[in-house]
Amino acid sequence: MLKNKFFPEIHGNFGFGCMRLPMIDKEVDLERFSKMIDAFISSGLNYFDTAHGYIDGKSELAIAKCLTSKYDRSQYLLTDKLTDVYFNKEEDIRPFFENQLKWCGVDYFDFYLMHAQNKENYKKYQKCHAYEVASELKKEGKIKHLGLSFHDKAEVLDMILTEHPEVEIVQIQFNYVDYEDSTIESRKVYEVCEKHNKPVIVMEPVKGGSLVNLPPAADQIFREMGDMSNASYAIRFAASFPSMAMVLSGMSNMEQMEDNLSFMADFKALDEREMGAVAKVTGIFKNLNLIPCTSCRYCIEENHCPKDILIPDMFSSLNAHDAFHDWNAGMYYDIVTADGHGKASDCIKCGKCEKVCPQHLQIRDLLTKVAATFEG
Repeated sequence: MLKNKFFPEIHGNFGFGCMRLPMIDKEVDLERFSKMIDAFISSGLNYFDTAHGYIDGKSELAIAKCLTSKYDRSQYLLTDKLTDVYFNKEEDIRPFFENQLKWCGVDYFDFYLMHAQNKENYKKYQKCHAYEVASELKKEGKIKHLGLSFHDKAEVLDMILTEHPEVEIVQIQFNYVDYEDSTIESRKVYEVCEKHNKPVIVMEPVKGGSLVNLPPAADQIFREMGDMSNASYAIRFAASFPSMAMVLSGMSNMEQMEDNLSFMADFKALDEREMGAVAKVTGIFKNLNLIPCTSCRYCIEENHCPKDILIPDMFSSLNAHDAFHDWNAGMYYDIVTADGHGKASDCIKCGKCEKVCPQHLQIRDLLTKVAATFEG
């Protein structure tokens, strides 16, 4: 197994992101999740990532039942995060943190991140002295490494890291489609991390599944390369950069787990031929004009749309309709709006969703397009 050159306690460079877990209706499928954890640890890997907002707090609780209560503390590393919706003043932070420890069933976190930092919410973290509180918790041994996750322009990250050199690691969105994207700025953000000598954790390497279920022309390029999965090219692309300490994958079934382990348990960087294929696939994506939603669900799980509109599911339907000419897209839209969930046309334009969107999408305008496509 590849030795992690940044943190020797991390085994390899591949982590289990616990935001998209196997589900039965609205509950985590604990039996399947346990089996996935067993497979992950049996492969020699040990890094798990969660946050309180993931699956409305159910991710942390599932980790306690399926990981921390079953395995010795030396067998895994656990990352959690401080999200801005869960505190309003400095005095709120420590009690929330202590609850996170309790929910996860641990005495300390190996990594603790200031979550989803951007220009606006960073002001709240500064006002509430969040970084300072986290540093105190680190001194107490309740946090081993302090970091941040980030969704904004490169210049904002440069400012934060200049003001907080105590940050040890940065989690960023990074994949081959977003690498030169002018909104996400993956390359520029990565270069800021290098400038400040901060190791990088990658989130969204397969862009919420968009780089797995490829358009036919893009899929054909990888099929001509051999029998490796589409996910393998995306995840290995992200892991091939020198400052990458870890690439996370949000796996929701054993098939995804087994596929990812097949190429990340013994990681090899993309070669020149594979990089060429990735460049061709990127070119195809750039011409599709898809909505670049990653289904992180921040817009509905951390914000709670007042009209209960399942925004990511609607965007998925529109992408299927526009890019893949999926005849089922309209039927799927009907399913999305069943059980009392709002229609796209129900949007009241409050803009709360846009404030928390890591992709900076113009959600209100896009919902108008969804309504025109499926409700016209």
